[in-house]
Amino acid sequence: QLTMSLNSSTLLNEENAQGPKRNTECVESLELQTPSSFQDNPLQQLQLASQEVLEKAKKSGRSKCPRCNGSRMFYCYTCFVPVEAVPTKEIPTVKLPLKIDIIKHPNETDGKSTAVHAKLLAPDDVTIYKYPCIPEYEEKRHEIALIFPGPNSVSVKDIASHLQKYTKKGVCASDDDCSREPLLKQAKIEPEEEKNPDECIPSIRSEGTRLKKIIFIDSTWNQTNKIITDERLQGLLQIELKTRKTCFWRHQKGKPDTYLSTIEAIYYFLVDYHQEILKESYKGQYDNLLFFFSFMHTLIKDAKCCAGKE
Repeated sequence: QLTMSLNSSTLLNEENAQGPKRNTECVESLELQTPSSFQDNPLQQLQLASQEVLEKAKKSGRSKCPRCNGSRMFYCYTCFVPVEAVPTKEIPTVKLPLKIDIIKHPNETDGKSTAVHAKLLAPDDVTIYKYPCIPEYEEKRHEIALIFPGPNSVSVKDIASHLQKYTKKGVCASDDDCSREPLLKQAKIEPEEEKNPDECIPSIRSEGTRLKKIIFIDSTWNQTNKIITDERLQGLLQIELKTRKTCFWRHQKGKPDTYLSTIEAIYYFLVDYHQEILKESYKGQYDNLLFFFSFMHTLIKDAKCCAGKE
């Protein structure tokens, strides 16, 4: 099962106030060794841009946000920009095959959310909304999907066939307000029995690639109900990710390890989409979406180890 943001990441924002120097020294001493955490780190196979800029920022401590002048570590989680100690040109950018909307719960703590990672690393393709200020999706339901587990959720590999059925059903609540009415009617009356099965293959694939936007909910699991029951999200095709395990350091008690943080959900969905729908081999195209996440994962795990928590 899947996703929500189980709340994410700048544990450093909290820890710095209590003793940043101690934690930094602790981590640096561990880096002089070969900690087992590196060997056990499932993120170590990622093809990432150099994280030297983050190493330097970690040693120098907090820096100012160029927009709001707030004191932050690595990036400003309210302005969605790197801090002055992290030059934008040294941060990788990722081009995504789809647009992504992230709907953030109003009570989700900004400094704990990994949603900002997606905006920082794929700024042209990611938009973050704070609920209840979200778009109307009704007229675009045939090209949008929502990542959320549920009784009617489908896997990524089944997107194409389900979008095809979805389009034939129509995408509007009433025929009068549907701008795509002629096209949908034509699809409805086309006799199924006259189709050659082989001819359906490219049709299904074209439906799959017709998907243009994915919606993610950034919230703790217990907070999702308020958002998922919103009428503006009803009727959307729902996708469930249930084969991946989280590496997130803020895992919620009592929840399975298949509940991913927001940035993990985005990353794993795109990898699966690339292979299952686009039918292309994956060669690390989206790995840099975990640029900040992987760095913080190692940093925090080593800090916990040094403090005797692991």
